[in-house]
Amino acid sequence: MPALNVEFSDRELEDLRQIAKERGTSMKALVREAAAADIVRHRALKEGAEAFRQFFTTHADEFAAAFPEDEPAAKREGRAV
Repeated sequence: MPALNVEFSDRELEDLRQIAKERGTSMKALVREAAAADIVRHRALKEGAEAFRQFFTTHADEFAAAFPEDEPAAKREGRAV
């Protein structure tokens, strides 16, 4: 399995040791779990953003009608207000 060397400040390293000890796990497992959780969070945010973009695109006219003041000026100028 590929590995990654990560540098921490003395304070960060001591905090990691303390947290790992409190959780009854190794520092390696603690750091790996934190990274894995961030990867999952990042993927979820990307998927959520894409779902929002698709929803917004599908309902763009409805949003424009409901919030005309948020429409770009160029679009408003072409509409009768």
